[in-house]
Amino acid sequence: MKILVVDDEKDVQILFLQRFRKEIKKGELDFVFAFSGEEALGTLRSMKQEAVLILSDINMPGMSGLQLLEIIKKDFVAPPPIVMMVTAYGDEENFNTAKALGADDFLTKPVDFKLLKEKLIQQT
Repeated sequence: MKILVVDDEKDVQILFLQRFRKEIKKGELDFVFAFSGEEALGTLRSMKQEAVLILSDINMPGMSGLQLLEIIKKDFVAPPPIVMMVTAYGDEENFNTAKALGADDFLTKPVDFKLLKEKLIQQT
């Protein structure tokens, strides 16, 4: 499964590659990283609409994760990607907005990687 991780914090890439090294090595998961909403859209367009799971931070400079979510749900429909939003703990306003825009699932920061692995396994 191809997973696009969108987060403006670059150290997220190192963290994901470390936490999922076994799954990556076995070829079960393939991670692609984008460090802004704009970069994520470019990546999605270049992937030719492969079925992907998108894990996006909400609070990013420039295009927010909510703006990105809205565009993804409108423009990328066949097949529709699964979009999980990452919110700061207790960020109810963003959670409700993301839900209204069609987010498929939610995680809170700091990310619980054990829970994330379980969610990813459910999607495969």
